[in-house]
Amino acid sequence: MSGITSQYPFYQADQLTRDEIASVQTERLPQAVARALKTPWYAERLASLNVVPDRITSLEALREIPFTTKEDLRSGMPFGFLAVPLDQVVRMHYSSGTTGIATAIYHTADDLQHWAECVARGMLRVGVTCEDVFQNMMGYGLFTGGLGLHYPAELIGCLTIPAGAGNTSRQIEIMKTFGTTVLHILPSYGLRLAHSCREAGVVPQRDLSLRFAFVGAEPHSPQTRARLENALALKAYNVYGLSEMCGPGVAMECTAQEGLHLREDHYLAEIIDPDSGEPLADGEEGELVLTTLSREAMPLLRYRTRDITCILAESCPCGSQHRRISPILGRTDDMLIVRGTNVYPMQIERILMEIPEIGSNYLITLETVDEMDEMTVSVELSSEQGYDDSRRLEAIRRQIAHDLAQELLFRPNVKLLEPHSLPTTEGKAVRVVDNRIG
Repeated sequence: MSGITSQYPFYQADQLTRDEIASVQTERLPQAVARALKTPWYAERLASLNVVPDRITSLEALREIPFTTKEDLRSGMPFGFLAVPLDQVVRMHYSSGTTGIATAIYHTADDLQHWAECVARGMLRVGVTCEDVFQNMMGYGLFTGGLGLHYPAELIGCLTIPAGAGNTSRQIEIMKTFGTTVLHILPSYGLRLAHSCREAGVVPQRDLSLRFAFVGAEPHSPQTRARLENALALKAYNVYGLSEMCGPGVAMECTAQEGLHLREDHYLAEIIDPDSGEPLADGEEGELVLTTLSREAMPLLRYRTRDITCILAESCPCGSQHRRISPILGRTDDMLIVRGTNVYPMQIERILMEIPEIGSNYLITLETVDEMDEMTVSVELSSEQGYDDSRRLEAIRRQIAHDLAQELLFRPNVKLLEPHSLPTTEGKAVRVVDNRIG
């Protein structure tokens, strides 16, 4: 690792001990609170609490400050959370607004540098080098995904190809022509890419040079990742982030793949009960809450991410002492309540992807029938599966229904579809359609 640190000095932050990480957090936390108090929104929100930044040097002290939510960001649009003059802002990203009013996230030049370094640290740790060819298949523009790994790849020195999303035949052509070794891709699109390779007669093990893929932006199960790795003959690493913090790179997997390392020198994490807001101990699943420690333009204190995970307190085989979170189990706003049972789409995906006869695309539909919730899981069969053996197909359908009933505690309807029967998108996959009344 000393060779990496000499070539990339910022990588030294990945070598910090627990005591050194704690020292950095103690130093940066009061600075983050002081910056937040420069924003119109926090200045008004915290006025009655008489917050003294120099006294906020620990997570326990920080918990005296209320949570910040997505709804708060919307209420502060467009400049309520801005802590610096507008002429110091060099970039803005904008949320899609699919679940409400879109929100703007601002960055100074230093913010962008810290972001790039955080992601580059994760890429270096798993083995990316300046000799790699990086093909970025994420969307560019207001969405943080594409640019979030573009600049880190350039910082490392990779030949970086801003391919963007979609146009799968062109993506395959580029991979073959330029010897792409590293991808950044949605897991659902990665499976589509693998299928298109098969249709085009491209055998990844023979015709491509792929080594790694960085996947994120949509929750996915270990089973989906395994399918992607097998189909494209590469190693896939999970990347976690959210636009409100920076985008991808808040936490990333290492080679051990036993959780995602938080960049604790830039983000202070806590896990809370999503209903009560009370703190939970390491190992307990709850909602991830993050505080920015170094962001200049738009500092956020105790931001509720709505992502469900837990802190993994055990030491990691890779040697990094930055704590880890488990892969995201779901989102509080993705959780479905069906017949009084809490259901996450990830539970269903995990079961489906364990069945070899099943393809990669599925859809969960909810409806109200005779004043009762009804769930239908429509799933495509794999392209290798024959469709003329009705008894075999019925056995597969029954197996899926049984396995889902064991997991969900109620029995959903299951429909088997031919490949490519369900709609696909170039962005995040749509997995749930809720048509229930009321």
